[in-house]
Amino acid sequence: MTQTATDETAPAPAARRPALSPSRASDFKQCPLLYRFRAVDRLPEVPTRAQLRGTLVHSVLERLFALPQPDRLPERAKELLEPAWTELSSARPEWTELFAEDDESQVADWLTDAGRLLDSYFALEDPRRLEPEACELHVEIELDSGVRLRGYVDRLDVAPTGDIRVVDYKTGTAPREIGEAKAMFQMKFYAVVLWRQRGIVPRQLKLMYLTDGQSLAYAPDEPELRRFERTLEAIWQAILKAGKTGDFRPSPGRLCDWCAHQSRCPSFGGTPPEYPGWPEPDPGEETPLDRAD
Repeated sequence: MTQTATDETAPAPAARRPALSPSRASDFKQCPLLYRFRAVDRLPEVPTRAQLRGTLVHSVLERLFALPQPDRLPERAKELLEPAWTELSSARPEWTELFAEDDESQVADWLTDAGRLLDSYFALEDPRRLEPEACELHVEIELDSGVRLRGYVDRLDVAPTGDIRVVDYKTGTAPREIGEAKAMFQMKFYAVVLWRQRGIVPRQLKLMYLTDGQSLAYAPDEPELRRFERTLEAIWQAILKAGKTGDFRPSPGRLCDWCAHQSRCPSFGGTPPEYPGWPEPDPGEETPLDRAD
């Protein structure tokens, strides 16, 4: 008699190794308690319309590059807005709660704003002249030290010469000097992962700011990436040390005004929830909102 596997006999899915993502590493650098709230407690955060708009624009640009090169036109990109929003909101119905049910004009105006960001993108480059190797590329590597790095690259361009360009779209409204520092941290993170995966230092890290139609390009070198790799290893060791005891301390600063967790923060008279212990599976996962900020 043939015996089929039962729930008891079927192997359990393997837990993913704990990993560090650029968003979570940036959280810990900014404020260890913020890292705990997001990665350990996994407290929910209500996104803003601006964050959703960034997620939508990223999705549209990914779809745009899936089209044949001659079809990558501004009007075609705008045609992708509503289908992309329908798909995103179907997967996350709670996102629609940011818009009044009885006022369709709110969504229409919001989509129009997203269309302006797409216009800004086309003013920066012509996608018909590009053929990326990948969009929304998942990258992951374990360093010799045992630290696992994981993230998503908006776009990876590889020239016939083998030169690599890492491209990231920015649609957020963070203060420029803080936002750029955080974004460059993210880009160096990706550069380290790609360098260790492929043995090639990316020739260029390119940030495209769609709100004001500006680009920022940076060329890293190997000594810099080695130093940054050590920085990431130090951040992970500090996270593990805090994780053993739950001692994730707040670090008040200018970005506190945008924090969703002030009511739980001791710096603002709040009390964090009881520490639940180091999370399983890993705390390194990024959300689409993380990747769009």
